[in-house]
Amino acid sequence: MEEQALRKEIKNLILKMREDNQKNLIPIEASGRHIHLSQADVEKLFGEGYQLTPRRELSQPGQFLAEEKLRLIGPKSVVKNVAVLGPARKSTQVELSQTDAVGLGVKAPLRLSGNTEDTASLFIASAKNVVKLEEGAIIAKRHIHMTPEDAAKLDVEDGEIVNVEALTTRPVIFKDVLVRVNENYKLNMHLDYDEANACLLQKGDCGKVIKTGKHAND
Repeated sequence: MEEQALRKEIKNLILKMREDNQKNLIPIEASGRHIHLSQADVEKLFGEGYQLTPRRELSQPGQFLAEEKLRLIGPKSVVKNVAVLGPARKSTQVELSQTDAVGLGVKAPLRLSGNTEDTASLFIASAKNVVKLEEGAIIAKRHIHMTPEDAAKLDVEDGEIVNVEALTTRPVIFKDVLVRVNENYKLNMHLDYDEANACLLQKGDCGKVIKTGKHAND
């Protein structure tokens, strides 16, 4: 093989190796403490007919960070200026890290977002009113959002449980990560700040999906 042809072949092999290495990668995003409000609680906290004010769009289509900020009140402390995410949901949910929960003095269980039955209680306060959340404070299980097209490329399906190697300054393998597939999602893995700090996550970092053969229904 001539030298020029050999160089071209080597270049093509390197490009293919890079593509193969990239195809299982997913962007990782840190999600700080935040509140999802029901419309009923929006109105209790801000006034009748009130609508949350979008400040900026989030990574997931249709979701936004609101201009409004709230306080969380637990038995041990108060956390001010907590982010509110919109739009309003069917029920109110507070997502915390374990560090947040310990600081507030609440026993927030590890749950999938939306599964709030028999979870922790706390108070949510605005400048106008205070709402007692009887249940709804959780530590969210880590998960990956993706479209059906992403799922096909990654060879996974909705409800599958995978491991993800965080390719960060301090690499960590996160186990039991739930795959959530919906045509309205954008590919992203969500960690809370405790998890992000553990692997020294920086903006733009990615993770590699590792199949486990497990499913959420197993």
